Amino acid sequence: MSRLFRCGGAWINGPAVLYTFAGFAVGVWMLTRPGIPINVLGVLLTAHTLVWSAYLLHDCAHHAVFAAPTANDRLGGLLSCLNGACLASYARLKKKHLRHHADRLDVVTFDYRAVLKDAPAWVRHLVLVLEWAYVPAVELLMHGFVIAMPFQCGTRGERLRIMLLMVVRIAMFATLALISIKALLLYAVAYLIFLHVLRFMDAFQHTYEIFVSPSAIPAPPDPRRTRRYEYENTYSNLVSVRWPWLNLLVLNFPYHNAHHTQTGAPWYRLPALHRALYGDRDPQVIPSRTLLANYHRHRVARILACDYGAVEADGARASGFVGAVGVSFLTAV
Repeated sequence: MSRLFRCGGAWINGPAVLYTFAGFAVGVWMLTRPGIPINVLGVLLTAHTLVWSAYLLHDCAHHAVFAAPTANDRLGGLLSCLNGACLASYARLKKKHLRHHADRLDVVTFDYRAVLKDAPAWVRHLVLVLEWAYVPAVELLMHGFVIAMPFQCGTRGERLRIMLLMVVRIAMFATLALISIKALLLYAVAYLIFLHVLRFMDAFQHTYEIFVSPSAIPAPPDPRRTRRYEYENTYSNLVSVRWPWLNLLVLNFPYHNAHHTQTGAPWYRLPALHRALYGDRDPQVIPSRTLLANYHRHRVARILACDYGAVEADGARASGFVGAVGVSFLTAV
């Protein structure tokens, strides 16, 4: 077993993977039961296992779960089926995310800002109104693009693949609706919570430039984008500095500077790596509690903003940090 998992993680990653899949099944089952308390717990459990599925997928993309790359890819593919990322090719998700690290840019295929600016005014206003009402419309738009892309510029095989996946997923949701319409609606709530958690984490981890690239061609080299640039434009938005175990709620993903320094380090080693690299006082640490107000305040402005804002050296450092949107590694096709 120890040879199967990387870095001796059999007794850590094994239970994490089991919790993600089994917890998701139990969570969905709880959505079908009568009673508000069990339904609330079901929503929270379903949302949380979806969050872990995304961050375990992220570790798979970096070959940080299993010793063999093929095993990581297989698990990553299964996890993508759980959280809906399977609508995009896992190989493409992986390749585009690794470009984020190699190019030190936020590499996106779909420039939703350009689409919204060129769209009829009512479409743009509808998206902004939905975002004002805390509906992650941009993320839903990105997922829609993932579905539409093969029909615009994909191959026949890619179109067939997306149609088969859509048939399977629609059949699954139809089955859930036949069991309980309430469960289907509660699942939608859990999925929206999942999207909000991921977009909050993504929003405040970089002040990178956005690079629109519909292909896998690397970005043109830029001497400014050094390791120092990467560090100074990456932020560790820890759930809690005082109680580090709370960062396990999002599988230690907030230790983002440590992750960028050693991309192959598994999630359970990131806190120790962070301490070894930066000690107890790192200027790139911005606790999530200080960013919640920004997430609320700039929820509409960031949709069409041309950059992510800035982080100051002292004082109310994050007051001008608008944040990113539409950069999820689950929709990077």
